[in-house]
Amino acid sequence: MNIKRAKQEIKDTIEAYLLKDEYGEYVIPRVRQRPVLLLGAPGIGKTQIMEQIAKECGIGLVAYTITHHTRQSAIGLPYISKQEFAGKEYTVTEYTMSEIVASVYEKMEKSGLKEGILFIDEINCVSETLAPAMLQFLQCKTFGSHEIPQGWMIAAAGNPPEYNKSVREFDVVTMDRVKKIEVEPDFTVWKEYALEQRLHPAVISYLNTRTDNFYKMETTVDGRKFATPRGWEDLSQMLSVYETLGKELDREVAAQYIQHERIAKDFANYLELFRKYQMDYQLDAVLAGTIDPVLQKKAAHASFDERLSVVSLLLGRCRKRFWELLCTEAEAELLFEALKTFKEGALGTYSDCPIVYFREITEIFQTETQQKRQAELLTREDEHRRRNVAEMLEAYLLKLQKEDVADGAQAFEQIKSWFDALQDALELERDAAGKMLEYVFDFMEEVFGAGQELVIFITELNKDPASVKFLQEYDCERYYRYNKELLFEENRQSIEARLRALERV
Repeated sequence: MNIKRAKQEIKDTIEAYLLKDEYGEYVIPRVRQRPVLLLGAPGIGKTQIMEQIAKECGIGLVAYTITHHTRQSAIGLPYISKQEFAGKEYTVTEYTMSEIVASVYEKMEKSGLKEGILFIDEINCVSETLAPAMLQFLQCKTFGSHEIPQGWMIAAAGNPPEYNKSVREFDVVTMDRVKKIEVEPDFTVWKEYALEQRLHPAVISYLNTRTDNFYKMETTVDGRKFATPRGWEDLSQMLSVYETLGKELDREVAAQYIQHERIAKDFANYLELFRKYQMDYQLDAVLAGTIDPVLQKKAAHASFDERLSVVSLLLGRCRKRFWELLCTEAEAELLFEALKTFKEGALGTYSDCPIVYFREITEIFQTETQQKRQAELLTREDEHRRRNVAEMLEAYLLKLQKEDVADGAQAFEQIKSWFDALQDALELERDAAGKMLEYVFDFMEEVFGAGQELVIFITELNKDPASVKFLQEYDCERYYRYNKELLFEENRQSIEARLRALERV
């Protein structure tokens, strides 16, 4: 299955394992809660989805790469203790708590989360001395003599033997005690993730036209040559930073991430053209509503790859603008929730001390942020969003203190006026984003007409979460018209294909 389906399977498993009955007991007893074993090629996102799952499910995550551990750190150190059996005292060997089990308890203590995932990566690449401990871990949910706490699901990941010489095969007894999920690379699914994570448009555009290069693993006389989803994502981030620094990413840098010489060279050549088109077609002017007749003619007679690159550049700009707007709207919603709480108190219990109450709300918001941060439940975007909202709350508090507002109703009206001004600015930003989209449609119609470039543009907009969210609220007549025509054409082709299939029967 693909990584998206695997992620959902694991989330469903967590929901099932953590379901409790009316007595507070887990419906699926611990002995029947099979560890999840993810098997798949390296670099396709097995480890990354565990972090996403933990955040989305609101549970803890303790992750280890087991190849870094010795038998002692995994099981614990032996020590001699005394026990009494049948009236006689004996010396017996016991073990200190495993570092891994101790980390689970530390996570519970630090985060306040009593349920979570213990994730062991590269589990089938352990050393010979550690292999029995790993089998015991999967079969009995223990390291040495110490059990994994109740409410913590065990998940593990490993690579098939063709990708790693160190892989050890598990026996049938072990495999019959795990929930095995095999994961395959899938560009369509990865592209959804890439758009959500706002990977560089050049990477997405390149792989759109060369999907065979998305995942490649070849064995040659010179060793392994490969390109992986992880490599593309890391390259994308470096490319974005290089652009911020005013540096150019060339073939040598690309090859540091895409360790397949032919693909790295091909991407570097594509990137060079991508930059050239960005300059040649004066996109800033296009997005401001100006279409140069010379460039219009040039684009109309350009090769298909060049026209596709221009469409990708325009899509990248639109996606970025819509995403920034979406982030600003999310911050406004978060701020609104805090101000709604303030309204209830300012017009009620705290009507005679609104500043004190507003300070309390600000501190509560900051405390909640700190707790979520410690529990590692915040994405980087969440962190930035909450930080910006905290700064706005602090600014509102300083204004209230400066004006020395003593009446709750007056304080609320003042804050409401500030928030209304923020909403007005947000509305202007929405209008500006909508106008930019209209200018893009002007360009597409003038240069390409209703050709396949416009179909690609509409199709790609429909795949981007930020664009879809914007278009649900912004009334763009041409988008809806072209989208309807596109769906009609797709349905027509689908019906014709089914009819042709019936004729062959």
